[in-house]
Amino acid sequence: MNIAYIIFNRLDHTKCSFDKIRQAQPNRLLLIADGHRETVEGEASRCREVRDYVTSSVDWDCEVLTNFSEKNLGCKNRVSSGIDWVFSQVEEAIILEDDCVPHMDFFRFCEEMLERYRYDERVMHIGGQNMIPEVIASEDSYYASKFPHIWGWATWRRAWSRFDVGLSDWNQWKEAGGLTKLFANKKEADYWAKIFDKVTAGEIDVWGYQWMYACFKNGGLCLIPHVNLISNIGYGEDATHTGDKKSEWANMEAKALGFPLRHPDKLEVNEEVFSQLLDKAFLPKRTWRTPIKEVLQYFGLFKNR
Repeated sequence: MNIAYIIFNRLDHTKCSFDKIRQAQPNRLLLIADGHRETVEGEASRCREVRDYVTSSVDWDCEVLTNFSEKNLGCKNRVSSGIDWVFSQVEEAIILEDDCVPHMDFFRFCEEMLERYRYDERVMHIGGQNMIPEVIASEDSYYASKFPHIWGWATWRRAWSRFDVGLSDWNQWKEAGGLTKLFANKKEADYWAKIFDKVTAGEIDVWGYQWMYACFKNGGLCLIPHVNLISNIGYGEDATHTGDKKSEWANMEAKALGFPLRHPDKLEVNEEVFSQLLDKAFLPKRTWRTPIKEVLQYFGLFKNR
């Protein structure tokens, strides 16, 4: 098992999520860390403390690889370059950030999905996050979605190779009607177009939308468990983008998925379920006029720093 673990400056959060990694005991741990910000007092020592804690706490037989930046690169460039590095080292990996605390079933789910769909080019993303499991009525353990949620996920080098942090071909794909073919609702297509426009203009310091674009453009299937396997503990006053502790997505309970897994007879996006997801989790409260920040929070694309 390869686990890529993204850390920064929050020791308390790190201890909670790293405890789960310790229980999982991967045979390879790939650590990614951004450098401290010169403008934030005391951050250098906090970053150093987190790095020291993690590297000194590996008490099982494990190969530890580190990719620590001495300069602050920001969310967009540090996470994307870190994951680039991960897939220069390994063919597949489970990816976890310091504020994402998984149920232990998350690791087994990812491992089994990575093996089962290793050579299936349609599948690009395995997610652990399910914000609205109650809308899915099925006996299967997971379903296929168009949306990649990134609070605990896994993928392969073959899929990540399609990632382009600069969205260099976005304008051509937009002009070719890529989004209008993906979304039946024109307002939805227009909304996502505005977001990708902002990404290419450098107005949003994120990497997750670029991964979403890669999945959209390539028709990638994103496998989502029927229960939520990840609890995000990063909401709070010290968070830049997810400060509302009362958010319905803060500290969501991570539940057991159960094994053996029940696989769908046919792996394809269920458009009826897709519509329910949009109607229940997105469209009523987050219309196409909603500030981008709120939508980013829903998809797990705004990070807590």
